[in-house]
Amino acid sequence: MSTLRVTVERLVVHAHPNADALELAQVGLYRAVVAKGAYVTGDVAVYIPEQAVLPGPLIEELGLTGRLAGSAKNRVRAIRLRGELSQGIVCRPAALAGLDWEGALADDKDFAESLGIVKWVPPIPVHMSGEIVPAAELLPWVDIENVRRYPALFTAGEPVVATEKIHGTACLYTYVADTGESFVSSKGFGARSQALARDEHNLYWRSVLAHRLPEAAAELAARSGAARVGVFGEVFGQGVQDLAYGAQGRSELPGYAVFDVALADAAGAVRRVDAEQLADLLGDLRTVLPVVPTLYAGPYDEAELLALAEGRETVSGTAAHLREGLVVRPARERYSDVVGGRAIGKIVSAAYLTRKGGTEYE
Repeated sequence: MSTLRVTVERLVVHAHPNADALELAQVGLYRAVVAKGAYVTGDVAVYIPEQAVLPGPLIEELGLTGRLAGSAKNRVRAIRLRGELSQGIVCRPAALAGLDWEGALADDKDFAESLGIVKWVPPIPVHMSGEIVPAAELLPWVDIENVRRYPALFTAGEPVVATEKIHGTACLYTYVADTGESFVSSKGFGARSQALARDEHNLYWRSVLAHRLPEAAAELAARSGAARVGVFGEVFGQGVQDLAYGAQGRSELPGYAVFDVALADAAGAVRRVDAEQLADLLGDLRTVLPVVPTLYAGPYDEAELLALAEGRETVSGTAAHLREGLVVRPARERYSDVVGGRAIGKIVSAAYLTRKGGTEYE
């Protein structure tokens, strides 16, 4: 998931091709449907992104009672309005009356807390949960921002690698070379430096053991001299999420694919393995550790990658269902001033966002 920030943004307004009373307000590469005449290009307004949970009074003020997602009808999600994809809400809430809008834009201030907006946290199914233990040595994952929100994350022509984004649940695994300890966690628990106690009925532990991650990580530690090895993979299959890729998530061998590896030295410095080197690093270990499919490697081309995010999945080999999208990384790891951290972004397909009956467990 991306981080939740509710910010003031400069708008570019486009005509709605299928509705005389509506227009499209663009923020980054996102577009949100707005009433015609509410804004003109150059105006500034608050942008509330997808996965935001709104308080009742704000929902009522915006005229969205009963029209949002979730059992409480309070969650923002992507929808199509008269055939056009609308992602997020553009508004000027009454609570911000008198705001110095240009100043707020320049300061990049986050208004989530002052507006009572929080990030939606998916429920945790029983088979993904378990007894929690402290895990200070666990190597954490990071939230991946959406390229549509941060289109300057990559530069045109920059060498990048785009892999298929699999709709499953992220499994964080850390191996400690000195002690041989294994720490297994989900993205949510891992963000709090917590791990799941060993339980062979737990989805994450079953995946780790079935794909022999302890042995593979020990081999990677020996090859690299790392004090800790972090292997980050996606667990998927029937019973994990609504897209199963032909795998049986509740069986003894759930679907699994590595999407990142981190190596930490004895001093604690962490190095993420370059995208272009990941397959070579794993080498013969790929027989037990499948890797997410690479769909593109070459110069960054925004239009080409936006188009590539759509279509059918390639994980199952049968194109069983739609593609969730892409994860894009520079061929060589680098820092990004745009997001204030690692340069990595996702592009999510419109068909995935607007599918019916979708699940979003972490």
